[in-house]
Amino acid sequence: MLAWGMGGSSFAEQRARALEGARGRVLELGFGAGHNLPHYGEEVEELLAVEPVLLNRKLAAKRVAAAPVPVQWIGLEGESIPLEDASVDTVTTTWTLCTIPDLARALAEARRVLRPDGRLLFLEHGRYPDPRIARWQDRLNGIQKFCFGGCHLNRKIDDEIRAAGFRIEELENYSMQGPRILSWMYRGRGTPE
Repeated sequence: MLAWGMGGSSFAEQRARALEGARGRVLELGFGAGHNLPHYGEEVEELLAVEPVLLNRKLAAKRVAAAPVPVQWIGLEGESIPLEDASVDTVTTTWTLCTIPDLARALAEARRVLRPDGRLLFLEHGRYPDPRIARWQDRLNGIQKFCFGGCHLNRKIDDEIRAAGFRIEELENYSMQGPRILSWMYRGRGTPE
């Protein structure tokens, strides 16, 4: 159900904008059902996919077969990426950082595998800046995590990325259509410090 919902046209537009600038050897954390594949440009040479939900590999099979870039499944968890240090040019993550159990460890792994001139491209939902809505996110977070695969409503994504040793070079915050507890977006680009 989540794979179907995340494939909608409003999500596609956001994915296209977030993935601009992906290049070279790309690591995608939370590959899901492969909805990002059509949005990678010609500068992407290879895509390495990390995805913990094995069903998503089946759901992504047709998209992977039709992809203009080779896709290789390399792992299940963002907290333990089976790659050498400084071995990828770009790490991408779209609507994934909310679900990773040990986010700090996963972001440290992303930083470890990025080349010094590499980039982290992200598109995530998270903590709303209005304190009243943020309080509701805190109240409902446990229910959200239980019902939606560990998804947190209240992570302040930019702070998490900075704490992991990234410098955020671009950041756009905005609200997508939908319930405010789910709709505050963080889209941007970071580089290892």
